[in-house]
Amino acid sequence: MGHLQPVDVCTFSTTGKLLRFGFSAMFGFGGRTLALAERHRWMSPNQRRDFAVIKALAHLKPEDCEISFLPFNGSPDLQQRKAQRSPKSDCNDQWQMIQGQFLNVSIMAIPCLCSVAPRGLAPNTRLNNGSMALIIARNTSRPEFIKHLKRYASVKNQFSFPFVETYTVEEVKVYPRNKTSGHSPEDQRHETASEKSFPWNVDGDLMEVASEVHVKLHPKLINLYGGSIEEMNDSKVTCDCL
Repeated sequence: MGHLQPVDVCTFSTTGKLLRFGFSAMFGFGGRTLALAERHRWMSPNQRRDFAVIKALAHLKPEDCEISFLPFNGSPDLQQRKAQRSPKSDCNDQWQMIQGQFLNVSIMAIPCLCSVAPRGLAPNTRLNNGSMALIIARNTSRPEFIKHLKRYASVKNQFSFPFVETYTVEEVKVYPRNKTSGHSPEDQRHETASEKSFPWNVDGDLMEVASEVHVKLHPKLINLYGGSIEEMNDSKVTCDCL
């Protein structure tokens, strides 16, 4: 009949307001691609996905932002982690910050296996190991970024590029510093109330936020019926990101 599988879940919030729960998120290229696809719902799923990817690559543009994150300390128990931190060190010492021009930022609490990434968008994480994968692609040339994307469909390491950085984290805060959301001029003509918002791809759903986003992991928050990722390695899965 199957067995219960505990799964880590993330909360997404901004300025103290809870936006939603989720498992994975992409900001930058991943968010803009989904926003483009959502504006062409009259196309078939495969057509709008291909169209959105090509158009987003044609107008490839980095996001200027600041990213703060709390590194994963390796303890599987949440209460033990909290006990190891003092209030002062939690606020100041342990948080790390990077800033610059980023083409894409991925925050993954689960591996996210799909047809375009058989090993997963974040192959080094698991369903319930109490951590998230923070994957950052800094600004680079379009050909190099395309090479990085193509690696997801192969057995080669998609992170072995000088402009790609990976971190294992518990919390992430993304502070966009651009005044616009990075859409092309043609797309901006069609925007109304959301023209100053930044698009996020959260589990394949479009989330538009005008300010910073705080992503926090909640270990083993829910239980699902199913097996582990290792048991799924030989199965075929489809991608519903767009």
